[in-house]
Amino acid sequence: MRSASLLIHRLCIGAIASMLVAVLLAAASVRAAEPPYDAPLVRLAEILGALHYLRPLCGAAEPTLWRDQMAALVAAEAPSPERRARLTAAFNQGYSGFAALYRSCTPAAIAAVDRYLDEGARLTRDVTTRYGGDAPLPR
Repeated sequence: MRSASLLIHRLCIGAIASMLVAVLLAAASVRAAEPPYDAPLVRLAEILGALHYLRPLCGAAEPTLWRDQMAALVAAEAPSPERRARLTAAFNQGYSGFAALYRSCTPAAIAAVDRYLDEGARLTRDVTTRYGGDAPLPR
């Protein structure tokens, strides 16, 4: 039952992240040097890094899913070199922060995954809703 719930959660955040990528592509031509959604995007990058480490550690068969989501986000955003470095650093911080703490899946690691899936979905939904114009949210 828990694995079905995680699969649904993963599919949901993947769909929402895909929508964010589409919104960022649409907004790419009207972007300022640092968009107003930069802070949530940096936090999302950190969450993606943490999930890239934790999900496979806890048995998820998705070795590149979260790194691929990060790559799609960076490609869609087409950031300046400075912003790209900041997003990459946040992803790496999320990954290395958990890699330093966890060598095996523990109840605390599972709780962190659940929290980060929820927070990532919320951030994606908030950014998409606030800055995405008329783009509909996935159901």
